[in-house]
Amino acid sequence: MKQILRLFNFSAKINYKTEVLSGITVALALVPEAVAFAIIAGLSPLTGLYAAVVMGFVTSVFGGRPGMISGATGAIAIVIVALAKTHGIEYIFATVILAGIIQALAGVLKLGKLIRLVPQPVVYGFVNGLAIIIFMSQLVQFKDESGSWLNGTPLMILLGLVMLTMLIIWGMPKLTKAFPASLTAILVVFGLVALLGIDTRTVGDIASIEGGFPPFHIPEIPITIETVLIILPYAAIVAGVGLIESLLTMNIVDEITETRGSGNKEAVAQGAANILSGFFSGMGGCAMIGQSLINISNGARARLSGIVASLMLLVFVMFGSKLIEQVPMAALTGLMIMVAIGTFEWASLRTLTKMPKSDIFVMVMVTLVTVFLHNLALAVIIGVIISALVFAWDNARRIRARKRIDENGVKHYEIYGPLFFGSVSTFNEKFDVQNDPDEVIIDFKESRVADMSAIEALNRITERYQKAGKKLHLKHLSRDCRLLLKNAKDIIDVNVIEDPTYKVMTNHINNRS
Repeated sequence: MKQILRLFNFSAKINYKTEVLSGITVALALVPEAVAFAIIAGLSPLTGLYAAVVMGFVTSVFGGRPGMISGATGAIAIVIVALAKTHGIEYIFATVILAGIIQALAGVLKLGKLIRLVPQPVVYGFVNGLAIIIFMSQLVQFKDESGSWLNGTPLMILLGLVMLTMLIIWGMPKLTKAFPASLTAILVVFGLVALLGIDTRTVGDIASIEGGFPPFHIPEIPITIETVLIILPYAAIVAGVGLIESLLTMNIVDEITETRGSGNKEAVAQGAANILSGFFSGMGGCAMIGQSLINISNGARARLSGIVASLMLLVFVMFGSKLIEQVPMAALTGLMIMVAIGTFEWASLRTLTKMPKSDIFVMVMVTLVTVFLHNLALAVIIGVIISALVFAWDNARRIRARKRIDENGVKHYEIYGPLFFGSVSTFNEKFDVQNDPDEVIIDFKESRVADMSAIEALNRITERYQKAGKKLHLKHLSRDCRLLLKNAKDIIDVNVIEDPTYKVMTNHINNRS
């Protein structure tokens, strides 16, 4: 029994009422999202709902971040929509399974720590872009079936119900936290519409959610190299997008809860969830920042809330579809708008005047790519690349050389800053080979040789001094720098001056490396 409680992260410290009620709220919020994303992908609504059930349950039990919610997402839907149109649903199931295998392998190989390479401006841009997407996705509720904007009484009714939902979610926590404000808002609006007979759009107007238990199904596709070549590119993108969105969502939840999840464990869980999703007729998915924030804002911190959400969603599909289909979309729209407001990093706007221009550019670029291309992986990759290039450029300009000639007529170049591919050009400009004396020392006491480009730069500068008939020495190289030189002995011939008094500095530079 203790092992079971430990598996589900149950303890006396958990507020079971909060966990259960929050799970029910999340389940209600999952319904229109899962249906909408399945429709975007050109699939049956049940494929989105089944994905939300399987993804939510598996990641809640085995994931690396208790309280985080996973399900069918728009990012995955956008990736697979082309494959769904050209090859059909069976190929989607196979793609999701292969993507899950890739994600699980990434977790086993402990690649989850690579998320640490994502700079804060990229995270800000990612989060702000998602917030805008969540908000914009709710605007469809303000249009009629022909795509025209609502007006007159229907618009006033919808606006009134949405504003009432938002007011309850905003105001109720100031009065009491005994009951989740978001669930209260949904129930109040649902009761008001039912009692007064208000004519407004409901979940059932989007699509029917009635179904059975997710059916086990082995994808019916030919097992050939050609099939693998068809699904592999989509699977790799699904895996990448899913991991990026999940691990960034985990970081956001970590910051809110002031705890730390396990990225590698989450990657394995996401992979296992997608594999099972593919076998149980689901479209696959990843972590959902909106539903995760609903859960966390309700006070849920354990695995129980996610388990309840997935199980309640299954109950809705199997037994409660008629009731859930009567839930007003206005209530869920108001809830998601509040999620969008809470998701947006308003602090990023307040610090705009204090941030470097390069960081502002990265943040805005990631936000725009996220909003207009709906490609989260591409947005993050672009942000990381730009940040890396800016970092390299800034460090390339920091290399300096202090020059002096000692009493023996030997010229010293004391190098400051890292010598790497970005600073090689500036490094080469520091030397006056023709006018230097016959013996020259390059001192790396405040520098280090970082990569093969730096080794090649030393090779070239050595050749220049040799052609001029002058002798070149390198001094104060750290142990790892000397190892690089030793490994490159076939392409470089230099005199390395060993300084017996430099042991402490060698260790110091190694520690800094």
